Amino acid sequence: MTEADSIQPLPDILEPGLSVIFCGINPGLRAASTGHHFAGRGNRFWRVLHLAGFTPEQILPEDDRSILRYGCGLTAVVPRATAQAAELSRSEIELAGEAFRLKIGRYAPQHVVFLGKMALAAISGTRDIDWGLQTKPFGGAYAWVVPNPSGLNRAFGLDALVAAYREVRVAVASTS
Repeated sequence: MTEADSIQPLPDILEPGLSVIFCGINPGLRAASTGHHFAGRGNRFWRVLHLAGFTPEQILPEDDRSILRYGCGLTAVVPRATAQAAELSRSEIELAGEAFRLKIGRYAPQHVVFLGKMALAAISGTRDIDWGLQTKPFGGAYAWVVPNPSGLNRAFGLDALVAAYREVRVAVASTS
């Protein structure tokens, strides 16, 4: 049995009618082992969220449930924790897709934001996913794709991440 096999699933932080639900591909091992979203040392999610204007201060991973105060929630497409999302097979993501779509429909956020292209590409069967607002809704919500804030994603610096997330925040503010 590996370390990942013994880790409990990371609980969603959701409630009905949120303005936005941020959706990771799957939890990292550190997040799952601590029970807190985006707890990895190199993950820039909480910093980017604050700098983009979603929160008035930078939330610490151990205070992740406080994100609900700002109309935001957190979930992942695939519940299984891994050291890297690359450890997931495309079929594993595809199989999780229908349950994920139903979850988004049940919680009915205004916007769902995919952190990276990988999950939406697998779920939708579409290879060419653009950054930003998608042409089709997902689970009844406006669908967005922003760069993954993982420290492993070196293709996007902090400024690029903040700009992408700020675009979502501006759109969320205009539809609230």
